[in-house]
Amino acid sequence: MDNEDGRIFREAWIAGVKKHFPGEPKPGYITPWDETPDWERQSAAAVFGQVRDFIAVSGGNTAKLSREQKGRFVALCWIAQIHKHIPDPKPSYVADWDALPDWQKETDADIFEYIEQAV
Repeated sequence: MDNEDGRIFREAWIAGVKKHFPGEPKPGYITPWDETPDWERQSAAAVFGQVRDFIAVSGGNTAKLSREQKGRFVALCWIAQIHKHIPDPKPSYVADWDALPDWQKETDADIFEYIEQAV
């Protein structure tokens, strides 16, 4: 997994949180890349790669997806990483799309679109 890919993912996450989070976000939500835990760095790089590969195998047609579809893809990929790295995650860490707060849905969609532009 490419460290730079993970950094791009994290930058997109932080930008989305700053844009969509109501009020002041928790410090952990906007922790800079260099201070991000290793498991989270690995997860960011993995999800970036999954989105990049999804864009590639679609022949670039992901632009036709709705923002919700893009956000759902990012959220599901992230949930898989949570299960990979955290043996017994809190339910909120692995919540399905419908249970996510709106700010997180918007941030996940932003991440997908950020990656679309980056690749």
